[in-house]
Amino acid sequence: MSSTVTLPDPDRFFEIRFESIGGFGAHAAGQILATAAVLRLDLNGAHFSSYGSEKKGSIIRSFVRLGASEKPIRTSSPIESPDVVVVFHDALLANPATLAGFRTSGTLIYNSPRPEVPDALEVLPRDVKVIRIDALKIAVEEKSRPNAVLLGTLCAVHPFLDPEVVLGALSDEFASKHPEAVASNERAYRRGGSEFVQVENPGTATGDLPIMRSGPVWGYDTAPLGGILPTPGNSFSNDLSASRTGWIPVLHRDKCIDCGLCNIVCPDMCLVWSSEGPDDDPTSVKLEGIDYRYCKGCLRCIETCSTEAMTKEPETPGMADELRVPLFPEIK
Repeated sequence: MSSTVTLPDPDRFFEIRFESIGGFGAHAAGQILATAAVLRLDLNGAHFSSYGSEKKGSIIRSFVRLGASEKPIRTSSPIESPDVVVVFHDALLANPATLAGFRTSGTLIYNSPRPEVPDALEVLPRDVKVIRIDALKIAVEEKSRPNAVLLGTLCAVHPFLDPEVVLGALSDEFASKHPEAVASNERAYRRGGSEFVQVENPGTATGDLPIMRSGPVWGYDTAPLGGILPTPGNSFSNDLSASRTGWIPVLHRDKCIDCGLCNIVCPDMCLVWSSEGPDDDPTSVKLEGIDYRYCKGCLRCIETCSTEAMTKEPETPGMADELRVPLFPEIK
């Protein structure tokens, strides 16, 4: 069943940018929204995503461009001046690229458990509508994913994206392969459409924000010497906390036998060990804890632990900071 809708401004495209971390379902959300718009709402639409080689833990941007049925879409370029930005984790707000190109009349929807307004939102234009929702909490409670919650919020804030029609597309996406997820996704979607709060006037800028593009290509006279790394990378500054999806491993020191199996399977080497005796004495090596800055919540350590010294616990605000044991205490 399809219905015809009218865009807020039929003379131009309505553009949505999803800013996320791999594992939250941003690509699927964009795909479902574009499918509903084209097949059920009689709109022209295009969807595509941009992500690195390892989706989970890396930055993902998903783009949805919508136009009136008689207005063809002849571009597949990234969306630089969005009408809506949906941010799947509040840690991404600190990245200048997340809010780049914001229109004065735009809408920001961001996932965060914290009622405090992030300082990063001060760069927004004054008239931008800002919406906060604790999508991760709802997703965990309903056994769904944040993308279902945020789709519900997006369609409630912009009701020309008929909420019932988009919900139908979401349900159809899972009906054949994962029918057990249909009901939980619907509950998460509807809560996303009702449990959000509007943040009043956090922005201080006037006019649209500038877009962000890569710098000019090196020329013949300015190209650096080949075969060298003038700015070698280092992973100590990485912060993988935004990759977690509501759960963290917690160490129970009294049950740990320091077997080291968790360290073997950890892909990010976030476990902190100490040695209190001779280097050749394996019994002197002890597991002190976890540096959650580098933990993306894959939970491989829990699957491997034979003594239940590692358990899966819901992550509440401030919990990781309280339990964290720094890998590099000398680095501030």
